[in-house]
Amino acid sequence: MANATAQTKKREAFGSRNVFILSAIGSAVGLGNIWRFPYVAYEGGGGAFLIPYLCALLTAGIPLLFFDYAIGHRFRGSAPLAFRRMSRAAEPLGWWQVLICVVIATYYAVIIAWAAMYTWFSAQIAWGEGNEKDYFFSDFLQMGDLKNGVSLDFVPQVGIPLIGVWLVVIVIMALGVKRGIGLANMILMPLLTLMFATLVVQALFLPGAMDGLNAFFTPNWEALADPGVWASAYGHIFFSLSVAFGIMVTYSSYLKRKTDLTGSGLVVGFANSGFEILAGIGVFAALGFMAQAQNTDVSGVASSGIGLAFIAFPTIVSQATGGSIFGVLFFGALVFAGITSLISVLEVVVAALQDKLGWSRVRTTLTVAIPVALASIAFFSTTTALQVLDTTDAFINAFGIMAVALVAVILVAWILRKLPVLREHLNKRSSFRLGRLWMVLVGALAPIVLGYLFVSEIIAKITTPYEGYPLWFLAIFGWGMVIALIVFAIILSLLPWSRRSHAKDDPEYDEFLVVENYEPDAETGSIAVADDRRKGARP
Repeated sequence: MANATAQTKKREAFGSRNVFILSAIGSAVGLGNIWRFPYVAYEGGGGAFLIPYLCALLTAGIPLLFFDYAIGHRFRGSAPLAFRRMSRAAEPLGWWQVLICVVIATYYAVIIAWAAMYTWFSAQIAWGEGNEKDYFFSDFLQMGDLKNGVSLDFVPQVGIPLIGVWLVVIVIMALGVKRGIGLANMILMPLLTLMFATLVVQALFLPGAMDGLNAFFTPNWEALADPGVWASAYGHIFFSLSVAFGIMVTYSSYLKRKTDLTGSGLVVGFANSGFEILAGIGVFAALGFMAQAQNTDVSGVASSGIGLAFIAFPTIVSQATGGSIFGVLFFGALVFAGITSLISVLEVVVAALQDKLGWSRVRTTLTVAIPVALASIAFFSTTTALQVLDTTDAFINAFGIMAVALVAVILVAWILRKLPVLREHLNKRSSFRLGRLWMVLVGALAPIVLGYLFVSEIIAKITTPYEGYPLWFLAIFGWGMVIALIVFAIILSLLPWSRRSHAKDDPEYDEFLVVENYEPDAETGSIAVADDRRKGARP
């Protein structure tokens, strides 16, 4: 053991629990919190939606957050390594999560580039007095159609800032967990919070803001009888908290042994929800102003996603007093939220290859980031980028993130039966102790809800071609991509682990096993966790 300890470099770690919490919040708080939640809540019954939303947070979001924390912290590795240490047969699940993150990173970066350009555009009102929708699609994106296939025509005003985004992200990733990811979140998250709070205050003083808030918060109790509203709440929570696709498994593996896991999870979960509600207030206050300016109801201007960010908000910037400042704050917040989320997505990939190959941090980062960046620039700075992005995002969410979450909870809870071990691990080092209810929520409720959402998405995508796109296009960037991820995940799991891999002779993990085996449970005095090496769980 002494030789192994001397020869093997210890796993990187966050500088403190607070840095981990900020990084986890930074991952969770992304574009969806700002441009998706407000509209989902509005469509789901306004103030009444907070009931299914809170239920989803408490019964699915936070329990699955604990689930990820336990896996990453207990088995001390990236997603593939953590699942492999749990069971050799589970390794493909970890690589599936890694490949999902590769795809997400390619298109997530371009949205950050759009937001960066619109931050600059807002300062000048670059779209002038024309139609903001035409400016975005025609002038900025130079959007073409798919009649002649996928275009590779380069759009400079998209491609150049996209290159800039990748350079910033690569530098952050290369600096490592403590000096790169941790420090970036320590700087960007407070700035993001300050910027968005300032934006909300400014929005509240716009004429018509109260009309927007009334539309957002007025409860429609009849909506609670609609199963679709509840499904929407659960679906949003799964995506919002970055659970079940490798991010929180990876981040929690960088925590010190004696860290309050459940206490940290509660802070992250409620902070993320608090930001979403703040975003709802700011967005709908602004939409109330827009509705009054156009002499229409809020329902006539309410939208989500790209339409909200790059069409509705530029309109507000053009019409509001001090609109340039408003636009800079909004799009700047999108940039910061996007970067903190993107580095968490990329870290899943970097950590996995670093564990598998035993390479240095810089070498692994460049090996991962450069090809992903080139693919991002090639596909998403072209005239058909929006169609590719739209399709990829829809299919990776439905048949990537949702599917891998469903398989993960079924595999761990019902096939490997590891929930008791994970619960004991959480209870040994956490302020908020978990009972059997947590196991029921993760092992029973989560599969039911995820299964319902998954089947609904399959039916919807099969019965109607997504957005009316050509079948050949959906076959490549939709169904084909989904199948390819699973196939490549299996192939990666069959490749041998390098002799230099962190999975071999890991002194920190050996020390962790000793503690797990000989530290009795504080409540029962029993020692229930077996040495994984005797079960063949190590690579």
